[in-house]
Amino acid sequence: MRTEDVLAAIATGLWRWDNAAGTVTLDAEAARLLGLPAQPATLSEAAVRSRFHPVDWNEVDGIVNLAVAEGTLAEVRLRIMDENGRVLRTVRSRSKPIASGESYLLIGTIQEVAEPQPGTTAAHPSITGDWRRSREAFLLDAGRALAEARSTSEVLRVAASLSMPGFSPDGLAVFGVAGERLTIIGHHGHNPGDDGPFTDMALDMDYPAADVVRNGRAIYLPTPQEYRRRYPAAWPLAQRFDRQSWAFVPLIVAGHTIGAWMAAFKHPVAFTPDERSVLTTVARMLAQALARAGEAESERELSLGLQRAMMPTLGPDIPGMTVAARYVPTGGGLQVGGDWYDMIPLPGSRTGAGGSRFALVIGDVQGHDVRAAGLMGQLRIALRAYASEGHTPDAVLSRASRFLYGIAESYGVPDPYGDGHEDYAPRFATCLYIEVDPATGTLDIARAGHPDPVIRTADGTALIRATAGGLPLGIEADSDYPTTRLVLDPGETIMICTDGLIETGGHDMASGWTRLRPILEKHTGDSLEQLADELVQAVHGPSSHHTTGPLVDRREDDIALLLLRRNVGGVGTAPPAVVRRTALTVAQAEPERIAGARRQLRELLHDWADEEQVDSAVLMISEMVTNVLVHTDGDALLVAEARGELGTRRLRVEVADASDELPHRRRPSEMASSGRGLILMEMLADAWGVDPRGDGKSIWFELYESGGSAGSSAE
Repeated sequence: MRTEDVLAAIATGLWRWDNAAGTVTLDAEAARLLGLPAQPATLSEAAVRSRFHPVDWNEVDGIVNLAVAEGTLAEVRLRIMDENGRVLRTVRSRSKPIASGESYLLIGTIQEVAEPQPGTTAAHPSITGDWRRSREAFLLDAGRALAEARSTSEVLRVAASLSMPGFSPDGLAVFGVAGERLTIIGHHGHNPGDDGPFTDMALDMDYPAADVVRNGRAIYLPTPQEYRRRYPAAWPLAQRFDRQSWAFVPLIVAGHTIGAWMAAFKHPVAFTPDERSVLTTVARMLAQALARAGEAESERELSLGLQRAMMPTLGPDIPGMTVAARYVPTGGGLQVGGDWYDMIPLPGSRTGAGGSRFALVIGDVQGHDVRAAGLMGQLRIALRAYASEGHTPDAVLSRASRFLYGIAESYGVPDPYGDGHEDYAPRFATCLYIEVDPATGTLDIARAGHPDPVIRTADGTALIRATAGGLPLGIEADSDYPTTRLVLDPGETIMICTDGLIETGGHDMASGWTRLRPILEKHTGDSLEQLADELVQAVHGPSSHHTTGPLVDRREDDIALLLLRRNVGGVGTAPPAVVRRTALTVAQAEPERIAGARRQLRELLHDWADEEQVDSAVLMISEMVTNVLVHTDGDALLVAEARGELGTRRLRVEVADASDELPHRRRPSEMASSGRGLILMEMLADAWGVDPRGDGKSIWFELYESGGSAGSSAE
């Protein structure tokens, strides 16, 4: 006896539900239980679903998905409805789901179960209560999903994925208004090209969506006959989609109809008051989400336009040098702020024989809003103007500071609205200005409260180069900005950036530099563009979330980055000598910079073979610089240079001053606090000496990494 015969004898049917194909195969008994003719049949998913009570169907999807996830049987009770909406019977289905990607195949049985006895609580199930609970849960989920959508495409994707309780539509379309025309913003459940006749229709056309936009009232068409009767001209357009019911609901924002939403169903829908309430609520949320997405997209378009207008393109190729730049907005608001960079060709009066001098500028106006972006644009234009007039770096920044101070002063009027808005508070800007001579590699640097530049030597060592600086621009009307001169050797790269590259992610200047230094030193290859990407990735990439800084908050800031490399003479050739160099001026009024000098020397010698030699070098420069500050009235200029191959290098440190009084050896007493400088150098240095100069003197010492003097001799 066949299994089918046994199951039929006990009034149990078999079905096979193919979610991927959208078909359901029934044997004769299963068809009878569903209220269909008692014969085997293969029906569409929509046709079978229309036989179930909508509340029960809403529960089926969750039960099946849970069974797929857990690998268990899916068991559910379903009320079977006739064409008039009356309950025929209650059946129990037990099926084994077989997952295949995002789809599944259900194979199982369907069997009638006894109805509850009259008079019991279960005999009068609160279908209305079940419906309302399902509706509330659905609306909460839909509202959350639509609120999180950030673009029109995301809103349409969420709308297409909504599974309404008991009557999910098979086709969706969102219509917008452009002047006197009706347009399609997006659609779902239609084949490509199906929207052709609907893409551009006049608002006065006899079409339901146009009618909804004109009148601001929903239109419900429960049957094809009703559609044909009310809109005979548009019916031929809709007939080919083989739908049974339609709902056209207005999209209203702030009392203004911005479009219409169409939900089409392949199974008949009566559009009861509850169902209309759900559709109206979804349409209201959809309209709000589309309005928010439109505003966000307008802001993004505006921010991109501002960025393109304010961020310059780097100029033509510079003989002997390579430049790379990046700008990354903070990601909040309009995504524009006060950070900028620029590259300015300098006029002939300051170009030298080659006529190729140029200036690199990077800066940061206080704030991350539209006013900061506006001030940045004004300041950038002013800097270009002053530089183009041929002024030196210090004069350019002095004039720019006076310019910004004047603007800030004009904003310092009483707040006319009395709300203390920050638009009426003065603002300042930090800036770093570098005049570059490509022929010699000379860099003349003026700094206004900005982070110091970083030099990456030819062998990959990254060092912060301390430069003289003044107050941020706009703080005072008249400010001085001393100039620091550096020389960029072949193969070396200078990095200048705004504080966003260093401090973003909860870092301060110290921990942020600790994060960036390995990126600079581990970079291989000649591509500055790749190095720029790696630096930004270290701050904004996935790995940056694992390097949160010591600050409590994860501060976000705009990022501007400029990289300049002096190329090696021949393509692919190495520099003639591997040299690391650092220089620092310690003024009489800044004795605290001695600690910075010690730190820079340790960074220069981070891979020196003998750690005791490094300690000796640090001790000697402390003594040398301190002697200049104590025994002269001038400043101390420190120059440290490590030359040669790893393991056999020579370190030479010079400290120069403007005094012509030469140091002499003393024999300090046991309790003396001075007089040991030359004795220390004699004991610790491999070579040392004092060289008179026309405008002062220079005291120097040398250390040899190999421990002997064979590599070099004292000069």
